[in-house]
Amino acid sequence: MSSGHVPEPKNFEPKKPVSLDPPKDDPISVQHLSKCDGTDPNLPVYVAIKGKVFDVSGNAAYAPKGQYHVFAGKDASRALASSSLKPEDCRAEWQDLSDKEKMVLNEWFTFFSKRYNIVGVVQGAENL
Repeated sequence: MSSGHVPEPKNFEPKKPVSLDPPKDDPISVQHLSKCDGTDPNLPVYVAIKGKVFDVSGNAAYAPKGQYHVFAGKDASRALASSSLKPEDCRAEWQDLSDKEKMVLNEWFTFFSKRYNIVGVVQGAENL
């Protein structure tokens, strides 16, 4: 019998049930993604993680004055994996991160996927 401890799985379910659309795989250019940063009221607000684009428009935290606006309009994989709010860390590259950071990134992906619609894939993304 193993004496190793297996941690309880984290609960990623939202407090209020969310009705999500089936994930889309429409290509979204990096240029279009960058315009979806909350500064244009006629465009949605997007955050990409591991190349998948999430529509976070309904969450004020990603709006221009929100605490997570730094992630809006970008693939924020590296920043999320390293729990960073620095603009320079909002990059798509994550493959060189430590196993622990990759686990954190996967947890963020799960968190987002339970709350926000996946509206597409970053065109040319190599970080899926």
